[in-house]
Amino acid sequence: MNLKAAVAIGVGLWLGSMASAQTAAPRAVSHSVSCPAAKSRYLLFAPFKPQFSSPAILLLHGAGDTPENFVETWSAFAIQHAIVLIVPELPRKESFEAIAPAIFRCVADDAKKFASIDASRIYLFGYSMGGYLGFDGAMLDSDYFAAAAITSSDLADDYLGILQKAQRKIPIAIYIGDHDPWFPIEHARKTRDRLQAAGFPVHFVEIKNHDHNYYRKADSINSDAWTFFHQYSLPQSTVPAP
Repeated sequence: MNLKAAVAIGVGLWLGSMASAQTAAPRAVSHSVSCPAAKSRYLLFAPFKPQFSSPAILLLHGAGDTPENFVETWSAFAIQHAIVLIVPELPRKESFEAIAPAIFRCVADDAKKFASIDASRIYLFGYSMGGYLGFDGAMLDSDYFAAAAITSSDLADDYLGILQKAQRKIPIAIYIGDHDPWFPIEHARKTRDRLQAAGFPVHFVEIKNHDHNYYRKADSINSDAWTFFHQYSLPQSTVPAP
C-alpha cells in the first residue's frame, strides 16, 4: 500500500476507540515551529524535572487522527519511564510525504529547546499513515533516530529503493494484526523479509485476532515497543551536535 491509499483509510478507524485511551493528569503543551519546509504544530509531553536527559519518542499518528488523541495512549507510560513525547500534527495530504522527514527532524530539534532530551535516544513510532511516514523518517534520517517502530503499515513494492538511502542499518520493530484489512499480514511479512535481507535488525510481532485499530492493543504494543527501543542508542559518532 502507498501513502495515497493509507491516507484514504479515513477518520473512522480511530473514532470508536478514543474512549479506551488513557488520560494523564499532566498535559502536553502545543508548540509551533517555522521549519524551512513548512510551519508545523506539535505537542510536547515532558512533565519531568530537567535533572537528566530523557529519551524521546516522536509519535506519528494515523490519517485523520490528532496529536491530542494520540499522545494520550502514551502519556501514562511516558510518566512511568520518564520518556519525552513529541507529536507532530500530520496533514492528510499525499504531498506531505516529500517534506515529512525534514519536518520530523525540525520538530524534534525544536523540542530540545523546551525539554532535556538525550540526542542519542530519540525514537520514531508510527501508526498506519504515520507508520508509512515513519519508514521515510527512519531511512532518510537513520543517523538521527536510534530506532523505529511501525504498527499497522508496510512498505509498498514500488518504494523499496528507500532502503538504499539509509546511512545506517536502523533497528525497526513491526507490529501487524493478522486481520488487518488495510495492510495484509502477508505484505507485512514481505516488508520484514526485505528489511532483513538488506541488513536491518527487525523485531516482528504478529498480533492474533487483531485488525487495524492500534488503540485496542495500544498498551501491549507500546510496552513492547519501549522494550525494543530501550536496547538501542545512536553510535556516539553519529549523535547530532546540540
